[in-house]
Amino acid sequence: MIISASTDYRAAAQRKLPPFLFHYIDGGAYAEHTLRHNVSDLAQIALRQRVLRNMSELSLETQLFGQTLSMPVALAPIGLCGMFARRGEVQAAKAADAKGIPFTLSTVSVCPIEEVAPTITRPMWFQLYVLKDRGFMKNALERAKAAGVTTLIFTVDMPVPGARYRDAHSGMSGPNGPLRRMLQAFTHPAWAWDVGLHGRPHDLGNISTYRGNPTGLADYIGWLGSNFDPSISWKDLEWIREFWEGPMVIKGILDAEDAKDAVTFGADGIVVSNHGGRQLDGVLSSARALPAIADAVKGDLAILADSGIRSGLDIVRMIALGADSVLLGRAFIYALAAAGGAGVSNLLDLIEKEMRVAMVLTGAKSIKEITGEALVR
Repeated sequence: MIISASTDYRAAAQRKLPPFLFHYIDGGAYAEHTLRHNVSDLAQIALRQRVLRNMSELSLETQLFGQTLSMPVALAPIGLCGMFARRGEVQAAKAADAKGIPFTLSTVSVCPIEEVAPTITRPMWFQLYVLKDRGFMKNALERAKAAGVTTLIFTVDMPVPGARYRDAHSGMSGPNGPLRRMLQAFTHPAWAWDVGLHGRPHDLGNISTYRGNPTGLADYIGWLGSNFDPSISWKDLEWIREFWEGPMVIKGILDAEDAKDAVTFGADGIVVSNHGGRQLDGVLSSARALPAIADAVKGDLAILADSGIRSGLDIVRMIALGADSVLLGRAFIYALAAAGGAGVSNLLDLIEKEMRVAMVLTGAKSIKEITGEALVR
C-alpha cells in the first residue's frame, strides 16, 4: 500500500459513503490495470536528493492561463461531486478558492454553474464533453461565460463510456439499481443525513437547467450513453474554439502525435490523462506517457497532467517529468467525502507541505527549477 494523506481519506470515505458512490469514484475500467499503474508507476520514480543548497527562500507560486496560482494545482472536474458531500461542488470550490488555486466544475455536476460561481472570488474553470446535443453544449458555454468562467477544459477521451464493471456490482448501474442504492443509503446514516436528506436536489444541475426539468441519478447513465459522440474529430472542436474566447485546454492526451495536433488546432493547453484509468484499460499511465509528450510540445502550450496523483511528492514528480501543473482528482474527492470542505482544505495544506519538503531536498527554489535534473535517470 502507498501511504499518503489521501490514503487515510480514502479509508474514511469508504466507511462513510454508500458502496455505489465509493466504487463509482474509486473504480476504473475493465480489470483496472491502468488504474493501479497510474499510482505505482508514479511512486517508483526516484528523485535526486540534493543538500546544502540554501533553500531559505522557496516559492510554489506559478502562472497559468493568466492567473497566479499559490501552487501548481487545480481541482479536477469530478462528475456527481455533489453526491459525495452536501452541495459538494460548492464546498470544494470554496476550499480551492481559499487556497488560491482553481476549481473545475464538471459538465455532470450536481450543483449548476450558477450555484457554484458566485461562492468564490477567483474565476472558476469549466469542463465540457463533445456531445450529440450541440444545443446543450452551446447553452453550457454561454452560461459559463455569463458566470465569469475563464478557462474551458475540453474532455476528449470519452467518446463512449468506459466498461466500468464495479458500477454494475455496486448498484450504481445494473438491475434493481435504485432499490440497491436506497438500501445502501439506509445503512450509511451519516451520508444519508448530510447528503441524502439535506443535500438535495440530487440531479445533474447543468443538464436540468438546460432541459427545464430534473435529470436525476436514475437518468444519469442513460443520458451519458445516448449523448456521447463516437464521431468526434478535431473539426468538431473548431466552432467551440471560435466561440470560446478564453483559454481552451484539451483533456485526455496520451500520445505525442495527438499533443502535436492540439498545438496545430490552437489549444492553449493539454491535460496528459487516461481519465484516471476509467476509460481504456491497458494504456500507459500518465507518468509514463508524459515525458514523450513534453519532449514533443513543451513550450508550445501549457502541459497539465492528472491520474495517479496522491501527494505533493507526486506533483513534484509530474513537474519534473515535464508538466507545468496538475489536476487533482481522486485525492480531493476522498477528502471531500470524508470531511467536506474542511477535509479538502486540510488535504491541500498537507500537499503544500509535502511539496515544500520535496523541493527543499531536491534543491528547487521555484516551480520552474523543478526539471528533469531532479530525477535519478
